[in-house]
Amino acid sequence: MSTAYVVVTVVTIVVNAGIAAADFAKAKFVLANSAEVGVPPSWLARLASLKTAGALGLLLGLVGPRFLGVAAATGLVLFYVGAVVAHVRARVYYNIAFPGLYLALAVGSLVLAVAR
Repeated sequence: MSTAYVVVTVVTIVVNAGIAAADFAKAKFVLANSAEVGVPPSWLARLASLKTAGALGLLLGLVGPRFLGVAAATGLVLFYVGAVVAHVRARVYYNIAFPGLYLALAVGSLVLAVAR
């Protein structure tokens, strides 16, 4: 197991757990951003659950079977591609770096998990 894989995956776990907690708490910045891109507040718990599942899957992939990490990273990549698309469709570019960063971390975790 490479150091890069562990570091990138742990960072991805931490940021996804953090943003999922903010989603569950319905933090003001989450509500504002969601409204701007057209995501109803009623979706936040479901979206937070997906982020949490991705973080847990990455953790299980670190300590257990590799396929769990690959599956979780794949799910997070798809999730954040959707988030970037939502920003582009809504023409909300000033904060697109956030879903872009989460997407980059998910892609990094996926590439390193597959190469593991």
